[in-house]
Amino acid sequence: MHIHIAEFKKYLVGEKNASPNTVSAYLNDLAQFDAFLRETGHACDESGVQIDRLDRLAVRSFMGRLYEQSNSGTTMGRKLSALSSFFKFLCREGYLKTNFAKTIPIPKKVNKLPSHLSVDEVFRLLDLPQPDSFTGARDRAILGLFYGTGVRISELVGLSPDNFKLEQRSVKVLGKGNKERVLPLGKKTVGAIKTYLEYRTEYLRKKKPDPVPVRLFLNQRAQSISVRGVRKVMTRYIRSNHFPENISPHSLRHTFATHMLEAGADLRTIQEMLGHASLSTTQKYTHLTIDRLLETYDKAHPRARKKSGPSGHSPTIDIE
Repeated sequence: MHIHIAEFKKYLVGEKNASPNTVSAYLNDLAQFDAFLRETGHACDESGVQIDRLDRLAVRSFMGRLYEQSNSGTTMGRKLSALSSFFKFLCREGYLKTNFAKTIPIPKKVNKLPSHLSVDEVFRLLDLPQPDSFTGARDRAILGLFYGTGVRISELVGLSPDNFKLEQRSVKVLGKGNKERVLPLGKKTVGAIKTYLEYRTEYLRKKKPDPVPVRLFLNQRAQSISVRGVRKVMTRYIRSNHFPENISPHSLRHTFATHMLEAGADLRTIQEMLGHASLSTTQKYTHLTIDRLLETYDKAHPRARKKSGPSGHSPTIDIE
């Protein structure tokens, strides 16, 4: 099976032009499926997994294992999609006759509201890095870009100085599917990037890395910072400053979208800025905003305030 997975990887990169993140996710899911087959003996003989012995039961058993391990419906759906893409490729190449994954019901997804920060919280976070050193200036620029543009973490680490037109206050971002979009920059974000660029130039002169990195954001070794490195930066500020532990770089993307919607931006504009292919993906933020509106209504509207009930009874809500 490893040979077929390697062929599938070439197909994803060469023909589908899939992003590195997509390729990595698919390969991880297939490696997990392969390990499951070897552990349980499904479609196996003495020499290992046999592709032509795969059947619907093997896929259903794998999904059952995922359910027993308390994987979410979203996670299970993504893994099933990876298997379906893999089997479709195997059918095309003549290794399989049927795409068994297509016959498996997609697990029900539970729509969870994305984690985000309030306006006061995000302003406090943005002010934490002190822009009087290379590290502080870099961290302030990173956090400012996350909240100021709503970029994905993979898009942020892929930025180079050439992507920016600071005088025009814009940045060109390469998103999923190699689709480019141009995003506006706020004045404070521009200022943070200019400050960081000054420190970056001096840092490169001091460290003299070979080769000179082309990416904008660098680590302490003057090399391009990785996705993992950015997560560490974010985690350090979150954990040491009493923010909710579930806040991540992606939470700042959610925070950006939520605050834009609450300030009156329309969904189409937010969709374009986030780089969502479908408007339905952007619409999840409307649920978050409606919940806040209801909470504010319950607190403020005279006919929705809590009233004390008769003696010995709990308070009631009077809404007409």
